[in-house]
Amino acid sequence: MGKLTLPFVGMIMAEFAQVGLIILSKKAMAQGMTNFIFIFYSNTIAALLLLPISLLIHRFERPPITFSILCEFFLLALLGYLAQAFGYAGIYYGSATLSTSMLNLVPGFTFVLAVLFRMEQLDWRKFSSLAKSLGTIVSIAGAFIVTLYKGPALLLGVSSANSSPKLLLSVDSNWILAGLFLAADCVMTSAYIILQASILKKYPAELIVVFFYCFFVAIQSAVTCLVVERDISAWSLEPKLRLLAVLYSGVMGSAFQVGITSWCLHQTGPVFVSMFKPLGILISVVLGVLFLGDAFYLGSLVGAIVIVVGFYSVLWGKAEDIKDGGVRIIRYQKVGDELLLEENSHEDTQRP
Repeated sequence: MGKLTLPFVGMIMAEFAQVGLIILSKKAMAQGMTNFIFIFYSNTIAALLLLPISLLIHRFERPPITFSILCEFFLLALLGYLAQAFGYAGIYYGSATLSTSMLNLVPGFTFVLAVLFRMEQLDWRKFSSLAKSLGTIVSIAGAFIVTLYKGPALLLGVSSANSSPKLLLSVDSNWILAGLFLAADCVMTSAYIILQASILKKYPAELIVVFFYCFFVAIQSAVTCLVVERDISAWSLEPKLRLLAVLYSGVMGSAFQVGITSWCLHQTGPVFVSMFKPLGILISVVLGVLFLGDAFYLGSLVGAIVIVVGFYSVLWGKAEDIKDGGVRIIRYQKVGDELLLEENSHEDTQRP
């Protein structure tokens, strides 16, 4: 356990940082900040932080940046921007628990896209392929449950203490809308991961790629804001909670969480890191009830359990593929505002 102590603590901190980002962004948007402006500020801060760090770390290994590579960076940023826009919209209309539960769909959607783009082999004679396929279907079924069914409230926050529980199929349009936005976020995240895998094969300087990602997302969101947001006061960072949320997103949601998760991935591999995703659901339930006044519904509990079962089924299938040898694995995590990917050979995963 000694070698895993620091990664264990690091992943708990990373999950708290993830849920903290969800809660603060929801509060900031509840006070009038649009998701587009929030994305602009947070990615601008992240880009300013990553510029000197990426140039320092990759000072001896910087591949030349061609026009075609820049175009791919721009497309990568567009996918990431859409993922963030859908994700923050889902956070605004839904709850912290719904958001963290739906994020577990990313491995399943990534598997589907990887099969479509022939980055992943599907052999129906192998249990690993069956596990990944069934896990994806189960995860999607869990997403339908958590989105379409609320059920009775198991825990009530301060603001929802007086609301009546909904025992039948929910007709709450905001809740369903949130689920659709978050599902779209997961699809865009998965598409981002597939494109990022292709880019990193040609340009293996991860932090420079992430810098250009944040830089182009900041530009794209700025253009969107200028077109959509006519009210100058919407750019204000008052009250102070807006400023706190933006700073937290840029520093903790990007630099800190990306860094600590990258280190944990390098030390332990993707399975260990992925094991902590259900912890995010538990943290979001507690913090959401305490600080956002969210209610925790039976549908969220059942749906989250189903999604996690599917999530681990996909992970088990990937682990079995690795055991077979000669398999290249994709390590993927949605980390704060960033989407982190590493690709390593089977041999790399066997180091002590």
